[in-house]
Amino acid sequence: MEKIDILVVGGGGREHAIIRKLKESPRCGKLYCTPGNGGISRDAQCFDVAATDVEGVVALARELKPDLTFVAPDDPLVAGMVDALEEAGFAAFGPRANAAILEGSKVFSKNLMKQYGIPTAGYEVFGNPAEALAYIRKQDVYPAVIKADGLALGKGVVLCDTYADAEKAIKDIMEDRVFGESGSRVVVEEFLTGPEVSVLAFTDGKTVKPMVSSKDHKRAFDGDMGPNTGGMGTISPNPHYSQADADYCMEHIFQPTINAMRQEGRPFKGCLYFGLMLTPKGPKVIEYNCRFGDPETQVVLPRLKTDLIDILEAVREERLEELEIEWSDDACACVVMASGGYPAAYKKGLEIRGLNAEGQVYGATVYHAGTKYEKNRFYTNGGRVLGVTATSDTLEDALAKAYEAVSRIDFHNAHYRKDIGAVSL
Repeated sequence: MEKIDILVVGGGGREHAIIRKLKESPRCGKLYCTPGNGGISRDAQCFDVAATDVEGVVALARELKPDLTFVAPDDPLVAGMVDALEEAGFAAFGPRANAAILEGSKVFSKNLMKQYGIPTAGYEVFGNPAEALAYIRKQDVYPAVIKADGLALGKGVVLCDTYADAEKAIKDIMEDRVFGESGSRVVVEEFLTGPEVSVLAFTDGKTVKPMVSSKDHKRAFDGDMGPNTGGMGTISPNPHYSQADADYCMEHIFQPTINAMRQEGRPFKGCLYFGLMLTPKGPKVIEYNCRFGDPETQVVLPRLKTDLIDILEAVREERLEELEIEWSDDACACVVMASGGYPAAYKKGLEIRGLNAEGQVYGATVYHAGTKYEKNRFYTNGGRVLGVTATSDTLEDALAKAYEAVSRIDFHNAHYRKDIGAVSL
């Protein structure tokens, strides 16, 4: 069996989960990662090239000559890293820039959904702060949802309960440019209610094969309170997502999105993330991401039975239709251990105790996000530090195992939610 060498671009919990799944394949040769993190450095050879450095990653590919480069984060995909790698003669997994715009511009994605009749919240687009506020005042419906057009580290969405909140949000985004040029335009959107669902999908630009569903927990504190984060934990499957929902989404959302992008001359090849809300009027799209979600990947990939390398090749070669993708019936849960203060200010460089050299504890897998490894010890090096993950026959048991593992790990001022997977959320 011919082995293939793979370079993974990125350095978070998502990338660690991807690398662990790749390692399971008998076809996996050398594994490289840039920039990686402490945990990833135990599973792959890491390099000090930033995930956003397009030219640097192409130069690294020329040095390493990988058979495949897996570009995982949003920023380099939107910036055209896959385009640059392919133009330099390297096989790459992920959408090209003209397709990654689905995440790179909320204005583009909303207009695409409107044009092709894909269910989503009502909206208007504004490039002028006064016009945006005039519209919000005229609508006089709250909460109002205000979204920066471009990438904003998952923080470019503001829920405004009053007109004063909207004034502050518009000022922050469009005038003070807290998200940089991502705030040059905003989408003012109808507020939807219902359970949220994350569905990742493999697609080769023609065929789309959804993965198992998951549920993210975005708020920092128990009871879904506090500021939005990159995600404090996940479960899979999502208990709110029925087979009827899945069938509806396949017919009205998943395949129509892939068809629309192909129709627009922007074929999407890679992993497409559908952020959905199950409203009283049926499932609707909240957002698209042009890559694997984080921390959704940490509960979805452990349930994948089919060889991931076979899937990546089928996507690249546009023969996904021929491949049967199998998933386990297990439930999976991930509890994120974060630095105290996250998502605001937090300290780095704190020693993490309770991990062995492989970063595992009994009965669970620990995916490293913000860590570094020095002198045989792990230290914190980011806001979200670890994703403590467990699988079992039932969600209840998976959660119990994950929380047992969390209890054995410690670093100063560690913060995690105690209610991941609670039925009421």
